[in-house]
Amino acid sequence: MSKKFLTLISVMLIAVFVLAACAPAATPTAAPVEPTAAPVEPTAAPVEPTAAPTEAAPAATLRVWADDTRAPILQDLAEPFKAEYGVELVVELKSSIRDDFQNAAPTGEGPDIIVIAHDQAGTLVANGLLAPVDLGEKADLFVENAKSACTFDGVLYCMPYATENLGFFYNTDLVATPPTTWEEVVTIGEALKAEGKVDYIMSLTGTTYDLYPLFTAFGGYIFGKDDLGNYNPQDLGVDNEGMIAAATWLQENVKKGNLPTDTDWANNHALFETGKTPFIMAGPWALDRIRQSGVKYAVTNFPGGGYPFAGTQGFFINAQSKNVLLAQAFLTEFVATDEVMQALYDAGKRPSAYIPVLEKTNDPDLLAMSVAGEKATMMPAIAAMGSVWGNWADAITLIIQGKQTPEAALKDAGVKIRSLISGAKAGMVNVPGSYQAAVGCSADWAPDCDATAMTKGEDGIWKSGPFELKAGSYEAKVAFDGSWTLNYGVDGKQDGDNYKFELTADGKVSFAFDPATNILTIIIE
Repeated sequence: MSKKFLTLISVMLIAVFVLAACAPAATPTAAPVEPTAAPVEPTAAPVEPTAAPTEAAPAATLRVWADDTRAPILQDLAEPFKAEYGVELVVELKSSIRDDFQNAAPTGEGPDIIVIAHDQAGTLVANGLLAPVDLGEKADLFVENAKSACTFDGVLYCMPYATENLGFFYNTDLVATPPTTWEEVVTIGEALKAEGKVDYIMSLTGTTYDLYPLFTAFGGYIFGKDDLGNYNPQDLGVDNEGMIAAATWLQENVKKGNLPTDTDWANNHALFETGKTPFIMAGPWALDRIRQSGVKYAVTNFPGGGYPFAGTQGFFINAQSKNVLLAQAFLTEFVATDEVMQALYDAGKRPSAYIPVLEKTNDPDLLAMSVAGEKATMMPAIAAMGSVWGNWADAITLIIQGKQTPEAALKDAGVKIRSLISGAKAGMVNVPGSYQAAVGCSADWAPDCDATAMTKGEDGIWKSGPFELKAGSYEAKVAFDGSWTLNYGVDGKQDGDNYKFELTADGKVSFAFDPATNILTIIIE
């Protein structure tokens, strides 16, 4: 057993005794391990071994869950970590890390460390499944906005390694000087359109996240913050004057034919990549396809001082782990190094949250995105955000389609969101999906629609329907409390894939949900 591991064990023991003396009675995160037997003095001289001694088994195992991009990099640390601590590092490849962890951790079956985005961590923190992270002497080596993304109620819960946000792309063959205001976006775009060089003044790749820099440029926001810097769900800005002003700009330019009514991500990227629009707001995940298209472009800040949402990727420690201090040591001593952080950057192509690597980054696009995101709003990781996305997106869609005025659509969305946040739909079990508008809901994918709400039977099964539907393909999933905060998809997985079903002819559909398994049964008549 290595001296370093013995030292760590000693630290753990001391920590346990100190905590026991200074804190109220509580279950320690890790108990000291009793030796299997007291050491015995030899009764005779040692005998030469008849065969070479076998390597001692590792004193402990540290398990990490990561995706296919990060797992190989972390696995390369197994040998040096074992050499240093005498501990086996096991890196397991996972595709649905948050969901699997949420199910496994409470039973003690989860890994010691998970690698996820910060906005997936809010619920885990609220449920007591994640442990605070101490970056120690290396705290100043991480960018502040990345650390703030993983901070809940003033406590840091991750070691960040990457950030990501949108940037403002412009076609350099069409635009010599990028616009600094949204009025200039219109002026430049309309001139190019009049010359027949483009079809639209800008691509629209979505309705909410992708348009957030437009909304913020006009003074829109989602949640304000309290005195401690935490998001305040009672300060909702989805229907404030700035948001309405931005939506008015959006609707007016759609009516003029300046903007497409189709907000499909792939279609609008194709418009920019073929030179049919001069501007697009895009993230680092789109760089490969934009570069491969051959379009000449540059990345700059958003017009009007707008700022995007930002996300942070990080390492989180299981609060139920028996190896919390060991996990801390692995992160700060083995992952928080120039070499490993550089490898994570090279693999993921996201601006590094580790300052020594960020300062050496020479990718002009990522550097420009980093500058565009200096004032970015970290994606709210609070539960109330689950009540926002669907209603907000519905409102923007209605605005783009010209079916409602910006004020009416956003005010209605605000009422619905505040109702959900206040718990007005608490206890509702629903089956939102692509069929809802056809059966009496105001829109599809509405988790708060009363028309499709389920009723609990005496057998404990929740049921809804039958609903009469036209022949066609549909999708659905189960949602609780009138929002997307808690939802279940295929195989009963939280935040899982949508259920898909098809009617080959006009018919009736009913739904049955078993809360014991979280599985939805779809009955087609």
